[in-house]
Amino acid sequence: MKNWIPLLLLLLALSSCKTRNAIKNNDGNAQDSITTAENNKSPKDVNEPVSDKLTFFEHVLIPPKFEQIKIDSKVRVETGSFIPTLDATVYIENDKKVWMNLRAVFLNVARGIATPEGIKGQDKVNKVYIDSDFDYLNNLLNVNFIDYKSLEKILMGRTFVKISDSQFTLTQNAQGYKMASKVNQKIVTDEKNREYKIVLQYDTNYDLLSVNLKDVLSPDELEISYSDWNEYEGIRLPKNVKIIIKGSKSSQILMENTKFDFSRMETAYSVPSSYKKIEIK
Repeated sequence: MKNWIPLLLLLLALSSCKTRNAIKNNDGNAQDSITTAENNKSPKDVNEPVSDKLTFFEHVLIPPKFEQIKIDSKVRVETGSFIPTLDATVYIENDKKVWMNLRAVFLNVARGIATPEGIKGQDKVNKVYIDSDFDYLNNLLNVNFIDYKSLEKILMGRTFVKISDSQFTLTQNAQGYKMASKVNQKIVTDEKNREYKIVLQYDTNYDLLSVNLKDVLSPDELEISYSDWNEYEGIRLPKNVKIIIKGSKSSQILMENTKFDFSRMETAYSVPSSYKKIEIK
């Protein structure tokens, strides 16, 4: 358990409407073979430039307004070893903290909290705890840019990487919108300088469907996908979140969000004096 509880704590400190365009030939004449071949392409494969970029960026970059949200989830982690499905409660207080509690067969097995200062977590079974900055989270996800705000956005299905019109190409097809980096995105931190190829997919109504980040200088890759979006008290949220980690460390984390609640709750967190601090590398 010592090997997988920290991964789950990290995760919880972190979850189409199709359109079709018919091309009409006004004079009713048969088009030449080149045009016909283009028209026979599947709509999902035809990427067209987006003219109204301002509306797109407004929808995907302006965050929803909320004070707090509680998410009940079923969590599965796939690492090659057996890990039971856990019940999770995640409580997000906007810009302040992400608190989480994990249960197995009605027993509390782990608890954690993330703030802008860092991450804390405790394994109640092995009686150990962690107290770390966000390097811990970045190491587990094989990236180098996650901070507290990125964590909130990942959990709520919002764009958590920096995108801009000058650095990305925006196109649209029948499935929705695609943002692809024109050049490798350099992210410089105190510990690491890395370059990523980044692709983001959005539904036709601007819900985030997936984010793929590929390190161009290593086999490390992170993909996070979202599905089954619905609106709760004016905020659209995903029911399913899948995190796929590839490269020097490989695993999958699957979250099924079963309930959303916007009422305030108590988020107790303290570490018993008998617990031993561990360092995760």
